[in-house]
Amino acid sequence: MSTPDAKRTPLHEVHAELGAMITEFAGYLMPLRYGSETAEHQAVRASAGLFDLSHMGEIFVTGPQAGAALDHALIGHLSVLPVGRARYTMIVNPAGGVLDDLIVYRLASETYMVVANAANAATVRAELTERSEEFEKATVDDRSAAYALIAVQGPKAQAILAKLTDAPLADLKYYAILPGKVAGLDALIARTGYTGEDGFELFVGAGDAVALWQAVTEAGGDDLRPAGLSARDTLRLEAGMPLYGNELTAETTPYDAGLGRTVKLDKPGDFVGRAALAALADTPPGRALVGLVARGRRVPRHGYDVVTPDGTPCGVVTSGAPSPTLGRPIAMAYIDAGHAEDTDLAVDIRGKHEPVDKVALPFYRRTS
Repeated sequence: MSTPDAKRTPLHEVHAELGAMITEFAGYLMPLRYGSETAEHQAVRASAGLFDLSHMGEIFVTGPQAGAALDHALIGHLSVLPVGRARYTMIVNPAGGVLDDLIVYRLASETYMVVANAANAATVRAELTERSEEFEKATVDDRSAAYALIAVQGPKAQAILAKLTDAPLADLKYYAILPGKVAGLDALIARTGYTGEDGFELFVGAGDAVALWQAVTEAGGDDLRPAGLSARDTLRLEAGMPLYGNELTAETTPYDAGLGRTVKLDKPGDFVGRAALAALADTPPGRALVGLVARGRRVPRHGYDVVTPDGTPCGVVTSGAPSPTLGRPIAMAYIDAGHAEDTDLAVDIRGKHEPVDKVALPFYRRTS
């Protein structure tokens, strides 16, 4: 049951025509699956999948002090980001807890686009606005409503999009972005994604979303399948990518999640959370994010306890699902530091301790 004020993306009617199962997610009505979520997942791994990500937030920071404002607001060093490149970073609270993980694109010398998770977009906008107040020559402008975001992910993504654009896709590096025409429509073409596969994310005007979706669908033919939130979640889980609200929360620091590399303590000037994160930089985290593979068929789910052989809780599952690629249930979990090296672990699934194997993340890594 959706709430009355749930938003619709510009592609809502397209999803309905395709027979998608619609669910409310982060205040939006989104396609959960169009048919078999396993088939959608496998299509992305083998050929290509098409995703509607128009619920994501696009917040622009512009002006001569845009880079300096972002250096102060975020943990990354964005003022040195070259034009046409992107960076994964985070916005944290003064205690170092993660408010959201972000991708920041530098579109021009004085123009940055901050892409936020849908559930946190309002928080990110408010925090960027407040943290930029001392930078008079920086302007924060939420343009989320003006944009649609469509992702084409999978080993055949480049070949499919090459039918629709003259942009030099082969030369576009991972975490790079360029403006271009796709199916005759103005777009920002980014080589980014959340699936563990090669692929592209296309930012277009909201009014062009349906035309672009239809053009990509026609170009993809049998090599392309629409994919919903369920497949997106299992794909990112196999790739060991964190999800806000699961692996990342306001009580989690980047160090907890094994993402200390994103904290740029060596950049000049102060930034929100610097003191707290500097104090933690040389201190081993109290827990470690690990991968778990179930030996049986029961699935470790978010919130389930990880236990030692004597049944003592030593961690908690943050994400879990059946893995179409591995053919077994997998999970990510935080394990207390004192048990991070333990190999004999289990997950408490409704009172039964199901044995798991601890493995290095990610579970899946593409080979080309």
